Amino acid sequence: MHRRKFLASSLAASASAAVAPTQALTGEEDRNSGREYYLLRRYGLRSGPPVKLANQFFRDAFIPAANRLGITPVGVFNLVLGPQTPALYALLPSASLTLLANLDAHLESDSEYLKSGADFLNAPAASPAYVRMEGSLMLAFKGRPRLQLPPTTAARQPRTFELRTYESPSERDHRRKIEMFHSGEFDIFRSAGFWPVFYGDTLVGSRMPNLTYMLAFKTLAERDKLWEAFGSSPEWKNLTHSPKFDFEAIVTNVTNVILSPASYSQI
Repeated sequence: MHRRKFLASSLAASASAAVAPTQALTGEEDRNSGREYYLLRRYGLRSGPPVKLANQFFRDAFIPAANRLGITPVGVFNLVLGPQTPALYALLPSASLTLLANLDAHLESDSEYLKSGADFLNAPAASPAYVRMEGSLMLAFKGRPRLQLPPTTAARQPRTFELRTYESPSERDHRRKIEMFHSGEFDIFRSAGFWPVFYGDTLVGSRMPNLTYMLAFKTLAERDKLWEAFGSSPEWKNLTHSPKFDFEAIVTNVTNVILSPASYSQI
């Protein structure tokens, strides 16, 4: 069996197993559960020509090919604040777990993708297109089953994104943190003025158990005001002091990065 196809099949099986405790998905349920899956990839780059090459690849080859598969909208973001710059992040939502798990196999059978992305895909080892690619596969939270575009996306107006990952010390605490979002945290973010984009429970990835979510706002200058409004809200204070969520540290590490959308990003 071709190595990429084997890995894709293994990923699909692993993801299905990870979902099993809360939702045993058959192929039909995969399509109709109403909750999206998210494939998030981070491409570490080298400064200079590789950055231009990567942007050309995502604009001219990757996004059009993903759209042909029915994956839309596709977000591509530049790392503004965070470790190991430069880097590009790609976010792909889909109702089909199988499609995302087998994405590379689908792309390899797309002749237009292979032609348009040839310079990136066939870059020599002495001058690679990227340093490393890391990825995670997530299931949308039940209370926020689908990705939501910021209101400024359609008009291509300014928007900035914050991607946050919360690691928990145990599966019990991880589930408790997800419950905390469903117990009011979603609404507090909106009341503070954030534009939530997605909330995902990591099924396959590193540093598990963890969850990842993305917030949007107009500018980086606006961010501090929004977080201040969030942290000072009575609803947040009541939620954090609830015995249900305050009995121990249910989040032990937070990673957050600031992203700006590429000019061609669909998110």
